[in-house]
Amino acid sequence: MTSTDSAAVGSEAGRRVLRVAHLIHCLGPGGAEDVLTDLAVAAPHAGLDVLVVGLSPSTDNVNARRLRGAGVPVLELGLPRWDPRAVPRAVRALRQYEVDVIHTHLKHADLIGAAAGLRLGVPVVSTLHVIEDAPRTRMQRFKRTAGLVGRRRFAARTIALSRSQLDWYTALAGTDRGVVVLPNGVADPPAVEPAESARVRTEWGVPADGLLIASASLMRPEKGHDLLLDAVASLPTELPIAVALAGDGPLRPGLEERVACDPRLRDRVRFLGYRDDVPALLAAADLVLHTSRADALPTTLIHALSVGTPVIATDVGGIPDIVGHRVAGLLAPTDPEAIAAAVVELVQDASLRALLGKAGRERFVERFEATGWVRRLRAVYESALRSEVAPRGAEVQHVR
Repeated sequence: MTSTDSAAVGSEAGRRVLRVAHLIHCLGPGGAEDVLTDLAVAAPHAGLDVLVVGLSPSTDNVNARRLRGAGVPVLELGLPRWDPRAVPRAVRALRQYEVDVIHTHLKHADLIGAAAGLRLGVPVVSTLHVIEDAPRTRMQRFKRTAGLVGRRRFAARTIALSRSQLDWYTALAGTDRGVVVLPNGVADPPAVEPAESARVRTEWGVPADGLLIASASLMRPEKGHDLLLDAVASLPTELPIAVALAGDGPLRPGLEERVACDPRLRDRVRFLGYRDDVPALLAAADLVLHTSRADALPTTLIHALSVGTPVIATDVGGIPDIVGHRVAGLLAPTDPEAIAAAVVELVQDASLRALLGKAGRERFVERFEATGWVRRLRAVYESALRSEVAPRGAEVQHVR
């Protein structure tokens, strides 16, 4: 622990340490998993002693390694999804750890955590990480309903990440009782040296007088990579840009094939695959492009704010809560022409990029930096432990 960390933890010395177990389906790559890792590492700043429980295996338990490397205790149950053995195994582990609060992430963990909390007599807090507007299959509808029932009956608090997600969940659940609005945070990344940014830009083939546009997200339908490629394909050919797409997922092969077959995209777009250095990648970019069709609170855009890179994003879900309207970037409808127009505006206006990037950094420090986030989260735990009735749809303010 550094001297700065010690001072921060020391400021919590007068408060009782709360032991919190975080349950999540697995500890592989993913937005919720990355956010949980940042939370666990920052937790001591709020007097929180954390155990992280991964219920199911992953092909790459990258976040389990990150957590252990930071000294955070991790338990991996290694059971298939929806395996009933997860409940008794989780109960035994959490009883031994003597937890005060169980915090669950995503539907599978919501149900296991609800059952464990009931048996142990400790309150459960659940974070809504996604907005599920229209599950496509009967099984997906069943899982959404099961998670909804578990949270509504057993969660002392449900955390919505944005006002938009609160509205969605209230309509789905029929109530906002016990729901609070608290955006996720991320760790403040280390500064990136100019030489490293220059190396990255050279590696990605950015013209000497050109600009780098970066995007980082899972390649799934709701993330709107087709919109991004449509917009890039319509940009003027003389615009000196390179586009770097970080992330992986089921749509990647089709996206790569499309780029390879389209001369308007072939020389501009690069696929980077999964990366564990997203903040550094975004810091090397001149702007970040995020074209989701639905998104609760995309971590990529919080990272963009943290490194002072301006954003162009679609005006959906919780994205406006991060970016603001012409505060840290430009918002566009889910229309390729509108997205392309916003790109042209920022590419051609260096002073606007600088202004938006500076405002984004300030917005990050105020609203999304991890140490402030975990202190606000502790206030949610304390209210759950006191069995207070949460104000309907209350927003957790900046607790110090």
